[in-house]
Amino acid sequence: MELHDVWFVIIAVLWIGYFFLEGFDFGVGILTKLLARDRAEKRVLINTIGPVWDGNEVWLLTAGGATFAAFPEWYATLFSGFYLPLLIILVCLIVRGVAFEYRAKRPEENWQRNWEQAIFWTSLVPALLWGVAFGNIVRGVKIDADMEYVGGFWDLLNPYALLGGLVTLTLFTFHGAVFASLKTVGDIRERARALAFKLGLVTAVLALGFLIWTQVHTGDGGSLVAMLVAAVALVGAIGAIRAGREGWSFALSGVTIAAAVAMLFLALFPDVMPSSLDPEWSLTVTNASSSPYTLKIMTWCAAIATPLVLLYQSWTYWVFRKRIGTQHIADAH
Repeated sequence: MELHDVWFVIIAVLWIGYFFLEGFDFGVGILTKLLARDRAEKRVLINTIGPVWDGNEVWLLTAGGATFAAFPEWYATLFSGFYLPLLIILVCLIVRGVAFEYRAKRPEENWQRNWEQAIFWTSLVPALLWGVAFGNIVRGVKIDADMEYVGGFWDLLNPYALLGGLVTLTLFTFHGAVFASLKTVGDIRERARALAFKLGLVTAVLALGFLIWTQVHTGDGGSLVAMLVAAVALVGAIGAIRAGREGWSFALSGVTIAAAVAMLFLALFPDVMPSSLDPEWSLTVTNASSSPYTLKIMTWCAAIATPLVLLYQSWTYWVFRKRIGTQHIADAH
């Protein structure tokens, strides 16, 4: 296996890690409006992800940085062609971080309500747009012979990509509801479990349609196996949450996300960004990659840094592993 193939796999793993981790905290952010009944319950939900949300975003930074360094042509075409949706995602992530930090800085109800609204919308919009973006990457976009995107913004809003956006939105919200049931106690835990089951059914319908469409459009044997794993894991996650086994359900919903993202990358390979104008103009792992020397240096750096990142992030989740409820929320700031 060539180094550019290795880095394609590494970037796929980084996106899997990002969607697995950021997926549930996007979901919890959305649930602050769908699940929480009062201010105390909103604070419970926010506190379940408070110690970890910023660490989860490290995976996005690493995936973007790895793409820039390993596949500069892919990075340049992607970020120029998808400039507006990626800018919207970036603004949402900035505002979302500010909202988490500033929400409790003042006691006024309007102040806190406004920041909580910001948390909801800046969780929902990226959860939707990431699916739209990856749907377009797999489907193919208008790339010319100079490796430049020549389409427009509205070209990105096609039925396949929009279905992908709905899948990531519902899947992340389901993942977040399972996480909320795993991390809370009392009435909110029971309602999170019930809502997760309903969301799981909706997610299953949308995801099955999207994955089958992907397999028919550009799939192969490897992507078919990943699709079957994703489908079985999602059904298992729904059954587990129905039976009150939150831990198993969360693990299986994570497997669903991992297998679904793996399927997209398997369906994509060896392309990294197919051209819908002419297959010969597609960006591939070969023509979009950096030099072998650059990839070699990156591989050594990743081998040293990755275990350290995994170690400190695992430690964070271990420290903040206990459940919380409204009884743990102080009456006043």
